[in-house]
Amino acid sequence: MLAGCGGEKSGDFNDEDVMFLQMMVVHHGQGVRIARLADERAARSDVRTLASAIEATQINEITTMARWLRNWRRPPTAPPGGHTAHGGMPATPEKEIKTLEKAHGTAFERRFLNTLIAHQDDAVQLARAEVAAGTNPSARDLADRVVRSRTAQIQQMRGLLG
Repeated sequence: MLAGCGGEKSGDFNDEDVMFLQMMVVHHGQGVRIARLADERAARSDVRTLASAIEATQINEITTMARWLRNWRRPPTAPPGGHTAHGGMPATPEKEIKTLEKAHGTAFERRFLNTLIAHQDDAVQLARAEVAAGTNPSARDLADRVVRSRTAQIQQMRGLLG
């Protein structure tokens, strides 16, 4: 559980740490929204179980990241376009989420898994940038866990796709 992790000292972080956390708070929020769609739309219990685990993990991480940003006296999200110089905020297009909201059963699952694979890959890329340039040990540790866990989830989802 991340709730007790460090990251609290103001001053032991850099702009990359702040950018990573701000972008991941938003990205995870979208991931939670996508994962929740599986509860009533997925045909298979293993897809629903994976989605539920993703939702719980990302809610826990959002809480932790938002707390670190508060403790650092930084806003939980950047202003619109605030990270354009860093390539912008990777996000799943709203149109794709709306399409998922209308699908059910096996048609939903295939689209859901492919959408979530792309979404989790974006998280891996954000986390790799943090590992490379962040200075806060707790944020870097979180980023390393994101790389490992999301990569494993992507492999699992590819397996579910067959």
